[in-house]
Amino acid sequence: MSEPRWLSETEREAWVQFAAVLELLPSALDSQLVHDEQLTHFEYFLLAMLSEAEGRTLRMSELASRTNSTLPRLSKVVNRLEAEGYVERVPSPNDRRATNAVMTDAGWAKIVGAAPGHVENVRSLVFDQLSAEQVEQLSAITHSLMKRLDPEGRMRVTGRAR
Repeated sequence: MSEPRWLSETEREAWVQFAAVLELLPSALDSQLVHDEQLTHFEYFLLAMLSEAEGRTLRMSELASRTNSTLPRLSKVVNRLEAEGYVERVPSPNDRRATNAVMTDAGWAKIVGAAPGHVENVRSLVFDQLSAEQVEQLSAITHSLMKRLDPEGRMRVTGRAR
């Protein structure tokens, strides 16, 4: 067996800082959205994916893919959003076996109302801390990581290669 490729001190420091961001950022995003809009970040993300889809409609399997969710988790969250009147499930007109998630007018109003506070929180937590050059670097770094983590492009993350 070959010797592990240990991290250099610089890599270790970068990794520990990055891991800390991965731990802290989700709860900071959740906190604002739950406080202001009674939505978790995942619920917001799910509604955002529907809001950007043609006809504000996606097959449940496609919505699971775009949100990197399992179908059971997605179904549970859609149940809650459906109970709130933000989403409806309807049979797919193209495939009797499939179900579509459709954003309702109330769901559209919810995402439109939630977006300004969410964007301000993202700006405050992330972008206000970075220079324009660092934002470009962050974009390039995340683009490179996504090529490895999501090579099929399931999450449909847009962005240009650097």
